[in-house]
Amino acid sequence: MLRNKITGLLAIAVTASIFITSCGSDASDPGLEYANQMYKSEPANPDQPNSVFADGKTAQKPVDGTIPTHWAPFNYPNNAEGYSAAGAELTNPLERREEILSEGKKLYISMCGTCHGVQGKGDGSIVVAGKYPAPPSYSTGVSSRGGDMKDLTPGKIYHTITYGLNLMGPHASQLTPEERWKVVLYVQELQKLQ
Repeated sequence: MLRNKITGLLAIAVTASIFITSCGSDASDPGLEYANQMYKSEPANPDQPNSVFADGKTAQKPVDGTIPTHWAPFNYPNNAEGYSAAGAELTNPLERREEILSEGKKLYISMCGTCHGVQGKGDGSIVVAGKYPAPPSYSTGVSSRGGDMKDLTPGKIYHTITYGLNLMGPHASQLTPEERWKVVLYVQELQKLQ
């Protein structure tokens, strides 16, 4: 019985000492850390020499054929032939559904609306302010590449969003391919407005 009391008091004393020693006064001190190099690794500086590689450089070129995450190759060049080929060959992989059109509208308003206007009439806020010339209306305008804007195919619209045209800059770095196709669907809706 005395042995059980001594064991119990010893357990309480050990628990209390662990509790007291773990509650330090310095909040920035994490205490003892186990294998901290596993979660606090020192990144290599890409500008420094590195003896691990044959050329002695830390920053290495990606392996040929490497494709960045969330990027898809677009095999149509940024010229008139690429524009025509994209217009003839590309079709929108997305199905026309209300939720996709809604997402396309949001993307269009945030990325395109300041120039093209909410209804695609070329009356965006920076055009109205007189800062830039008006782009052609999607429903009644004429494309600078020829033909009516209302007749632009999905591939031609996608090509233009990807590479830009005239004062419109490219949007490939700002919109993923899927987002660009959503905008294309919404622009096709604007082509129908009169």
